[in-house]
Amino acid sequence: QVQLVESGGGSVQAGGSLKLSCAASGYSSRCRLGWYRQAPGKEREFVSSISSDGRTTYADSVKGRFTISQGRPKNLLYLQNTLYLQMNSLKTEDTAVYYCAAEREVFQLCGSFGHWGQGTQVTVSS
Repeated sequence: QVQLVESGGGSVQAGGSLKLSCAASGYSSRCRLGWYRQAPGKEREFVSSISSDGRTTYADSVKGRFTISQGRPKNLLYLQNTLYLQMNSLKTEDTAVYYCAAEREVFQLCGSFGHWGQGTQVTVSS
């Protein structure tokens, strides 16, 4: 069973930094972990993702400001790991609930992000 538990959200002034963490377990090592966010009145949007071998992707809106990383896996097949999102130079438009996510594995193939944490609030004030 995939479990994703976020922490590290909070309130910060524009220009400040926050680091989010996600305790991830039970997901397939073949698949990616990532971060999404949802601002009030808007749809959930992709922020960043990382593969087990460290390849990363970012939304254009956060490139150069956010950095995704992961800790050392605690087992090789169904991983226990910690996912991070270092957020620097925060802007008011970064205010959202941030969700940790894992790709869903079907017949040993990775599909779309289909496992979600409960979310953590990030509020950036001017």
